[in-house]
Amino acid sequence: MVGDAPLPFSFAHGPDRRNSQVPRDPERRKGERRRPDLAWIPLFKDADPAAVAASLGDCEVLALPPGGVLLRQGQTNDRVYIVLSGQIVAHLDADLNPLYAIPISLGACLGELSVIDRKPVSATVMAVAESRVLVLPNDIFWKRMMALPGVAINLMGTITERMRRTNEVALRTQREQLELTHLRKELDVARQLQASMLPLQRPLFPDRREIEVCGFMEPASNVGGDLFDAFFLDDRHLYFCIGDVSGHGVAAALFMARTIGLMRIIAMSTLEPHHIVSTLNDRLCAGNETNLFVTLFCGVLDVASGRLRYSNAGHCAPIRRAGGRAGMIETPRGPLIGVFPGVAYGCMELHLDPGELIFCYTDGVTEAKNPSEEEYSEERCARLVEAAGAEPLPDLLDIVRREVTTFTATPVLEDDCTMLAVRRPAQ
Repeated sequence: MVGDAPLPFSFAHGPDRRNSQVPRDPERRKGERRRPDLAWIPLFKDADPAAVAASLGDCEVLALPPGGVLLRQGQTNDRVYIVLSGQIVAHLDADLNPLYAIPISLGACLGELSVIDRKPVSATVMAVAESRVLVLPNDIFWKRMMALPGVAINLMGTITERMRRTNEVALRTQREQLELTHLRKELDVARQLQASMLPLQRPLFPDRREIEVCGFMEPASNVGGDLFDAFFLDDRHLYFCIGDVSGHGVAAALFMARTIGLMRIIAMSTLEPHHIVSTLNDRLCAGNETNLFVTLFCGVLDVASGRLRYSNAGHCAPIRRAGGRAGMIETPRGPLIGVFPGVAYGCMELHLDPGELIFCYTDGVTEAKNPSEEEYSEERCARLVEAAGAEPLPDLLDIVRREVTTFTATPVLEDDCTMLAVRRPAQ
């Protein structure tokens, strides 16, 4: 950019805003203090080098460490800064998100607008790497620099170029905002479509007096990967399931929709839950380039006799409430669905007496954390199901959701929250 020939002047030593642990390079500072000319700086282009040197003789060079703040948004400013070396960015947002940082080129002026209009600084300017800036106090900027032929015109050109770049950024931001608004509308439609795929009637099967079923699903984002389902395979066999797709958002929602569609087709051809899980696994493994997977618990309940056969593919063990007591049921071990083709899943059986309840859930319930990073846990959930298990099923699910909200001290979910309760009514 510039050579090493000495100038007939040198900048004064300015304050060094580096950590004392950062080693200083005397040769580097010497090289920066001695420039052959400053014509590479747009403000001094075509100006008389000797006049520029005389005007800047009392100016300081300020050293900034990485993360050092030169200007802070909202503060008053009476200096103009020129970037000599390093890497400096401007942040228009208060949270200083690096994704939206605006890079400042070497030789660029900073702070001149706030010096001109006397208004607070509009952006936070900080160093990304070790940097040095030339400091022009207010009186030197106005009385010396603006009096030099050509400098005022250069300043106007600099300001015009900055306004042009600002307009480009504003237009790009506006386009991105319009795209974001459109995407939000699309996600809202996707959320409605996803909700329509789940049996959200509360309770389900209100005309069936021999069984009570109710489900609940609340995604952490607009769309989620949790799922549940319940439908009759024939007049007396109820199929029900609950699952959790890896990840969140659109990809998980699409995989969830594929899972629901395949599972409903497969389930109509057999009463054996482990056959359903095995076939579903093979189908989802085929063409799974995204490497998504789903955990799933499913069961087939004879609503007349209470015989329940169930299989599990890496999902949370359900809670059973019987005789006023609640605890986790034993489930067969099985790998996640969609990872390994050709897996044979196991099956277990229990008898559900009148009045007994099966409460299924996803880890968004039991792994919800409070401000101390403590999980809600299966034990807390089982105690709550034990205490409130005699309530109508819609009320029971609402009670669990409220308790999770109270425990986490926030209504905002970190993970999808899904529950499914199945109960044989007491005689």
